[in-house]
Amino acid sequence: MPLSKIVNGASLKPRSGEPPKKIVLLLHGFGSSGTDMISLAPGWQEALPDTLFLAPHAPQRCGMMGAGYQWWGLSGFAPSALAAGAASAAPAIDAFIDRKLAQYGLTEADLAMVGFSQGTMMALHVALRRPQAIAAVVGYSGMLAGTLGLAHATLPKPPVLLVHGTADPVVPIAALHMSESELKRLGVEVTTHISYGVAHNVDPVGLRLGRDFVADAFGRGS
Repeated sequence: MPLSKIVNGASLKPRSGEPPKKIVLLLHGFGSSGTDMISLAPGWQEALPDTLFLAPHAPQRCGMMGAGYQWWGLSGFAPSALAAGAASAAPAIDAFIDRKLAQYGLTEADLAMVGFSQGTMMALHVALRRPQAIAAVVGYSGMLAGTLGLAHATLPKPPVLLVHGTADPVVPIAALHMSESELKRLGVEVTTHISYGVAHNVDPVGLRLGRDFVADAFGRGS
């Protein structure tokens, strides 16, 4: 049973006005919220007209930033701490995904996960451990938080796009290279994009690449 449950957040219904055929799950960063993360969705709707965008708030309030949320309390960037934090938050996200897929009669192949910073850690952690492969993962300004239990050949290996700024002072660009190396070692198809001069945020090129990556993945699964 998850220790906490995701019960709220922001969403954007399919532009087509029809019932959702796809879901993009947007996972925000430390101290942020689903309200911030849903701002990515309007620019993606034209390419993904039948997609429901869901941007839940993490279950925990962020003590350091009163209006924000956290997937877990960040006490440092030691690999063991990141891996333990992601593992502790994963059950709530898995339960949310199960609930939404069942609600709309969809499968993992109809789901893409998009994360920013701590949300990227969660997207990668959850997607690589689901019982079935989701369509795609897009990770902005984040990293792979541990590989424990991922060496098994039968685990799902969804395609992954990682986008990172060279001027990121929060999660250094080295995290992209480490994550790419680890994912490739696991047999995951990884695409990367380095945003020169970009800090801990997403530039328009990164947004466009993420949108196209998800649209292409959904198209391949149709």
